Amino acid sequence: MPTTTYLRDLDAPDLHGTGFDSDSRAPQAFHVTLPGFERTDLLEVPALASALGVRAVMVKNEALRASLPSFKILGASWASGRAIWREWLGADPTVPIEFGPLREAVSRLTVEQPDREFMLVAATDGNHGRGVAYFARQMGLAAWILVPEGTAQARIDAIAGEGARVDVVDGTYDDAIAASAQLAGPDRLVISDTSWDGYVTTPRDVIDGYSTLFYEVDDQVAERALPSPTHVVLQAGVGSFAAAGLRHFVGRGVDSIIVEPSTANCLMASARAGDMTEVPGPHRSAMAGLNCGLPSLIAWPVVDGLADRFIAIDDDTLAGATVALADAGIESGESGVAGAAALLDLASTGRLDEAGLGSDSVVLFINTEGITDPVNYERLLTAGADG
Repeated sequence: MPTTTYLRDLDAPDLHGTGFDSDSRAPQAFHVTLPGFERTDLLEVPALASALGVRAVMVKNEALRASLPSFKILGASWASGRAIWREWLGADPTVPIEFGPLREAVSRLTVEQPDREFMLVAATDGNHGRGVAYFARQMGLAAWILVPEGTAQARIDAIAGEGARVDVVDGTYDDAIAASAQLAGPDRLVISDTSWDGYVTTPRDVIDGYSTLFYEVDDQVAERALPSPTHVVLQAGVGSFAAAGLRHFVGRGVDSIIVEPSTANCLMASARAGDMTEVPGPHRSAMAGLNCGLPSLIAWPVVDGLADRFIAIDDDTLAGATVALADAGIESGESGVAGAAALLDLASTGRLDEAGLGSDSVVLFINTEGITDPVNYERLLTAGADG
């Protein structure tokens, strides 16, 4: 099917009652205390700007973040740290946390209660679970990660390489989420990037954790006197990352474009229906990080209130965009390239007006992941070069 778009006429944005009335740099203050943490690059890509006929294109490159190939460690670490602080240590949630003191407190806890196996649990289609497993290892904790069937072996091996137990769940990502919820207990903290009835605090922390990325963009634009974005393109699975970006840019006159796989476009379907809507599986797009059939309960109101446009793309749009980013020195996984793939596909069919772009537009993309499936990455490069 061709790339599909959906444009809405929105009233004045309103986050009242969503739990996201304000943004904060508190997660960023925590992230800079993580071992090996560095700010990722904001790259200008003139070739992409020329292809799209816009003034400028900037790519926030999350191909490597704190030694992991994805931005997901931002949400995973902040949410895990906050959950540990709140649930196991019983500390004041308003007190700022830092990695070192938190690690020392966890170490004391495990020594004082040796009969308990403190564990972090997550469901994932790759990057979020690896982030949780990485943070658990840094904290000296066990991790149990559930993945849906069809998850690339390279992604499973990477999670196991962080010392985690990895189980494959029959069914979709949403089935893995349901299975992970059943593992919650006094010694098991479920760190999910989606939410459901009665489980909202940790997923909200995940969204808050992603804010670090967008504050870095602000700082880099200011430091280098770059033009401010007029359009931001945000990939979406359950909508948590999109919600973080939408919240950050609200009130700045930035048009938002949400990109999903055409076989898992639950946010577009929900926007069209006027209510949260599930897109049934199987969800087998190569964009594994976006293969989600049901929006997050807490992310959806933000997306519903703020998103301007939705674009759904097929996998056959990925190869050319993968090559375009590679030519700019950016190694991008299938989910990471989705935003560029969407707009380049519209450009190739003369439909860029559907994205609201013009010659004065300044477009911000987020390369949300590096190479997480090397075999598929090489396949896309070859296909893109041949195409």
